[in-house]
Amino acid sequence: MTGERKQPKGATLPPQRQRGFFVQSICVYCGSSPGTDPAFMAEAVACGTTIAQQGLTLVYGGARVGLMGAVADAALAAGGRVTGVMPADLVNAEIAHTGLTELRVVTSMHERKLAMADLSDGFLCLPGGPGTFEEMFEQWTWALLGIHAKPCGFVNVSGYYDLTRQAIQQIATSGFVGQQYVDMLVFADTTADVLDAFRTYVAPPPKFSGGVKV
Repeated sequence: MTGERKQPKGATLPPQRQRGFFVQSICVYCGSSPGTDPAFMAEAVACGTTIAQQGLTLVYGGARVGLMGAVADAALAAGGRVTGVMPADLVNAEIAHTGLTELRVVTSMHERKLAMADLSDGFLCLPGGPGTFEEMFEQWTWALLGIHAKPCGFVNVSGYYDLTRQAIQQIATSGFVGQQYVDMLVFADTTADVLDAFRTYVAPPPKFSGGVKV
């Protein structure tokens, strides 16, 4: 996709809250390994294909391996635009995807995460390991603090995120976050269903009046 966006974006910019949030690019967090369930890989391929077919830009961590590589390959095969963001050390380790529309090389993991957030209008989580969880929970935290007002969604392939959803609910039940900040998260079985929910997403007010900046 080319051309200027209709609204400013960025992790440190004023958030957008109205219904019909402008969704033009999707950040996908997922594993650098394929996992043990073939359904994980199948949904990764479906994810990349769906994002491309809907005219969205895929933003991801830039790897050619695991579910990450499968998402990127599928989006490219469907004619989509794919932007990868990867620290130089990982590029030097030769796991970078060399066939992307754009590969942005950064100096650190912190810079990588901020760049991916800045480039994206929403965050979608496929199955993955600790890095996947950490990245998604950071975006959820930023959203509830009002740093951004972008939707966050989990694609719950084969029930992979069932226990995660229970743990998140326990946070609210135990009084550490309001129920509205649990309900702001999207859980669905497919990428298509998550993206449908993103288009009608309305962010709740920040946990603290005035929000914060990163």
